Amino acid sequence: METDSGQDIPERGGRGAVGHVPVLLKEAIDFLAVKPGGTYLDATVGLGGHSLEIAKRLGAAGHLIGFDKDAAALARAAVSLQPSAVSEGTGTRTTISDQQTDFPAVTLMHGSFAEVGERVAPASLDGLLADLGVSSLQLGDPARGFSFQAEGPLDMRMNPMSGDTAEQVVNHIDERELADVIYEFGEERRSRRIARAIVRSRPIRTTTQLVEVVAAAARSMKWKHERIHPATRTFQALRIFVNRELDDLKALMEAAPRVLKPGGRLVVISFHSLEDRIVKDAMRAGAKDMNFRLLTKKPLTASEDEIQRNPRSRSAKMRAAERM
Repeated sequence: METDSGQDIPERGGRGAVGHVPVLLKEAIDFLAVKPGGTYLDATVGLGGHSLEIAKRLGAAGHLIGFDKDAAALARAAVSLQPSAVSEGTGTRTTISDQQTDFPAVTLMHGSFAEVGERVAPASLDGLLADLGVSSLQLGDPARGFSFQAEGPLDMRMNPMSGDTAEQVVNHIDERELADVIYEFGEERRSRRIARAIVRSRPIRTTTQLVEVVAAAARSMKWKHERIHPATRTFQALRIFVNRELDDLKALMEAAPRVLKPGGRLVVISFHSLEDRIVKDAMRAGAKDMNFRLLTKKPLTASEDEIQRNPRSRSAKMRAAERM
């Protein structure tokens, strides 16, 4: 999600990502309480920032599993999570061989974390981490169409090999449905005005075109007095809709109690209220059903020092729970 001036965009990733600092890194690792020799899953491996810190603590007997929709991110993560990488199949799985006696086995899986319940054995994990920010690899490539800071095609797919693009959504769904998408997933009160402007301006092919249309529709509502760019919520809404982000998150939260061992830790870092609400409700329901013990009654946020070092962390909220 793009916040405030539109310059600061929460992202995830790791070593090798220019200017990237994993958000709430120390806090996430502390709450995971990584056990040497354990099995841990990073549901959003990105460029491997959080994963690398987990791997360092696992030792040779440990196993790190990483999921990501983006095959390009997995390829970069395989480099970050050295010692070496060997591909198994096309776009499905990468296994990193152990060439250092103290480095764990690492398995990288191409797919949505919504598939965790199907692809990970029940009660097999000592910990599960999900950092829901957009990868710096995606944001930094204008050809992916995630950010309105540079011109590019309206794609926005985290997995560029499947699903409808944002361009298809913007140009083909009807005005009422488009307004509902912008309102529901972007929490944009001007959704109908924006949807009407988009429909009248079709076809829209690039991020720059969409920004111009949305900004023009929003300016009559004193947009200069707002804290964020007028296109922020519309871009967020389209990205969430295209990637089924909230449905996938619900599936992950539903699977978490099944795949975690008793005593296993669940840590989730979210970046906007829609995500945080799903995480909060799922953890509280799990606590009520005696599946979870809540470790954070309120979400943990970045310190002032971290926000100064990494402005992208200011909207992050972390919640944690332990499998009972």
